[in-house]
Amino acid sequence: MMTVTRRRRKQVSEINVVPYIDVMLVLLIIFMVTAPLITQGVKVDLPKASAEPLPPESEPPIVVSVDRDGNFYLSTANNPNVPQTAQVIVQDVNAHLQLSPNRPVVVKGDGAVQYNQVVQLMVLLQKAGVPQVGLMTDSSADGGS
Repeated sequence: MMTVTRRRRKQVSEINVVPYIDVMLVLLIIFMVTAPLITQGVKVDLPKASAEPLPPESEPPIVVSVDRDGNFYLSTANNPNVPQTAQVIVQDVNAHLQLSPNRPVVVKGDGAVQYNQVVQLMVLLQKAGVPQVGLMTDSSADGGS
């Protein structure tokens, strides 16, 4: 009689990473779907140091102002002292940026205006295609120290 010898299987000491890859792909898809839902608001480039004035050789900026009552004013309008509607601001700023895309746009807000009004103005400028918005400050004001 012949005896059958069984070979002993060697144990594999490697880690099977396929399930981990599957989990990572599922997490990646979840984050890709939820990330746009989480980010909401107006993008603003904050200065990393003290504010510097615009260079004198640059084009004059488009100044969009908001007063304490929430009225919007546009420096490039026919009469800059007359309040403008949101639609007029979007159209006018968009037209100026099409002629001169590198022209700076700054927001001049009254110190007593509600934050909500400034955010609404920045959203209007975003709709008009403004890539970056500057915030105008009073250079004679104390630095807060």
